Amino acid sequence: MSEALDTLLGLLDLEPVERDVFRGSGRFGVVPRVFGGQVAAQALVAAGRTVPEDRTPHSLHAYFLRLGDPGAPIEYTVDRVRNGRSFATRQVVATQQGRRIFHLTASFQRAEEGLEHQEEMPAAPDPETLPTAAEALPRYADRFADPRLADRVLQAWSAVDLRYVTEPPYGTAGRPREPRSQVWFRTAGKLPDDPLLHASVATYVSDMTLLDPVLLAHGRGGWAVGDVVGASLDHAMWFHRPFRADEWLLYDQWSPSSAGGRAFAQARIFTQNGESAISVAQEGVVRVPHG
Repeated sequence: MSEALDTLLGLLDLEPVERDVFRGSGRFGVVPRVFGGQVAAQALVAAGRTVPEDRTPHSLHAYFLRLGDPGAPIEYTVDRVRNGRSFATRQVVATQQGRRIFHLTASFQRAEEGLEHQEEMPAAPDPETLPTAAEALPRYADRFADPRLADRVLQAWSAVDLRYVTEPPYGTAGRPREPRSQVWFRTAGKLPDDPLLHASVATYVSDMTLLDPVLLAHGRGGWAVGDVVGASLDHAMWFHRPFRADEWLLYDQWSPSSAGGRAFAQARIFTQNGESAISVAQEGVVRVPHG
């Protein structure tokens, strides 16, 4: 296991404070605020700690209310909304210094059989044939608003082996493209056999690149280039089938619409053998800076 992955797992190992209250730490990401994927993943861990052991997450719906302070701890308070025979529902409120920064509702289900179908996995090259982030990012360092940002991105992503199928937005700034993007990802090391942990890590990664298709549609490079500013507003995920976050997952992303300073993106996550594992949707603020 890499040191960076060990650090990520430490962030997800919340401290119990009292019944249904947990504490997590913040940390600096690429930008001077807590990474939204971290808060969502920690909240899912908090919710999962309060459900029966035979239930695993099947959906989550979250709202980002305020920017998180990376220098302050985050407290997660869980409301045990319902325990049914098959499902359990939890609400989580994340606070910092007495201010609410995040809300999450998550539902957990006992495994059962049912009707099955899925859409076909889209075509994508073998992830092992693609450059790693460490190999690819230095090519774009001179396009960043600050060349040192490439190193900060690498540090922020180092717990995850993330590989772009095509060029990232900061590599094609100024050239509008179809609003679609694909990346392969897996953790930089093996994880324990805990379905909640794998779902939480996937939640963490899902916030990294989901708005890329919006930037591609408008030929924007993103915050790293300095031609847009933005933040996640809400985030939803549906977990369809078992998967492992330490094995290759294809993140197929697209954006059907952006308007009013907001952008909407959707995605599908497939296992390497073609199983539909997760669906994702997000709306975010995406603004063009003035002056």
